[in-house]
Amino acid sequence: MEDTLIYNYSGASSLVRTGALEELFLAKYNEVYKNTDAPCFFWGNVGQPFILARCLITLSNIVKSSFNLSPLQMAHLKDPIVTAGNGRVRFEGFSHCAGVYARVDVLPDGLDGEFLQNGTTNVDFNQPMINALGSIRPNGKIMLSVGQKEVGLYQEENKIIERKVPLPVKWIKGLGTVQVYLSESVKRYTFNRIQTQQLFRGMPKGVVKSDYYLIVRGNKPIFSPVQSTDSVCIGGIHRLRLLEPLLPYIDSMQVFAHANMQSITWQLSMGNIRFSFSLSRECWRGFSGEGAVLDSLISDVPDEWIDALDKYAYANQSFNPATLALEENISFDKVENSTGRLAAMGLLGYDLDDSEFFYRRLPFKLSRIIGLNPRIKNAERLIEDGKVEILNHKTRTEARVKGTGVHHTVIIENERARCTCEWFSKYQGERGPCKHVLAVKKLVNA
Repeated sequence: MEDTLIYNYSGASSLVRTGALEELFLAKYNEVYKNTDAPCFFWGNVGQPFILARCLITLSNIVKSSFNLSPLQMAHLKDPIVTAGNGRVRFEGFSHCAGVYARVDVLPDGLDGEFLQNGTTNVDFNQPMINALGSIRPNGKIMLSVGQKEVGLYQEENKIIERKVPLPVKWIKGLGTVQVYLSESVKRYTFNRIQTQQLFRGMPKGVVKSDYYLIVRGNKPIFSPVQSTDSVCIGGIHRLRLLEPLLPYIDSMQVFAHANMQSITWQLSMGNIRFSFSLSRECWRGFSGEGAVLDSLISDVPDEWIDALDKYAYANQSFNPATLALEENISFDKVENSTGRLAAMGLLGYDLDDSEFFYRRLPFKLSRIIGLNPRIKNAERLIEDGKVEILNHKTRTEARVKGTGVHHTVIIENERARCTCEWFSKYQGERGPCKHVLAVKKLVNA
């Protein structure tokens, strides 16, 4: 299909201005047609059905878990987001509190079938599906179908069909934040099966409210309540018990840590299946409220750019901001801001092994950006109401922002921001900027 080709105009002519190249990019991708009529995205056999079944049962258990909500608050549960594209099938989900994110990736050599179209759906895994997955034996065979409105599992003469359900707003917000954290994470450790099983046998019992740390002594990884050099911080370590059913089947485990320890990701490799498991900084903090994408939403980017980049990602099924900026001679800042907007709408996921984003074909609504990020909306209201006064904008930015019965002082220096409001005092910027900082940044960048 023509709209799946990757185009490159970077070598067209060294005399062509960057602005002209950007216009070529816009013209090219604004004309891409997104096929929304394909009923089926993938149909075929799965190479490791028993392992996939164990992973999907674990994913379902994660979705049904919560680490900060009461049973009454957990009355409505949703199950995986399923994406087919780029030769892979992915299943994603959050715990109900949105503080645990998990993804099952079936890699290209683990599938024997046909990708008719790239696409994404969201289904509920009900008890018949869980029972069917639990009945799959190590030598069993299954066929899988992923469509626009359903996901099907076929085993001999039995078939289970799960229908599409609405995607929770909390999940869309969480998808944006967790992908930003993944893109800012680095691999810290790789452990084999024996090391991983030994590590988990030493996990503290019960619900642990204090931080624990992953450290390596000699060749042995251990969990320790004492921080040391090169240790990795784990908040709410008891959440890791959700991984225990998979440990007998793994080949290895990699640990990725966010640069500022805002998340930690455990990636289990099982043949041609990967299981990624990300934890928020603490068990009471959900990814949906972290505000990691807010800084990229400050600068105004025309809707036509967001639309073009959405179609670019759709056509190519992967998205590397640096490569795109270089190949198409587009400002890296513009690409980075647009990437943040696509992530904020849940349209981009992130592959740690490939160091690039992948595309989810979710409903594309530009209006969703502000609706999902109330701090941005509140910052714009502060500007509209004339409540932001810039006092100094030379070597550093200093501003006064009118609040309810008080004036807050915002200082931005060397890309670091401070505010006298209660939000900043409590979180020190760890959960994204407050509305006062956002308003000042937006005003000075206008």
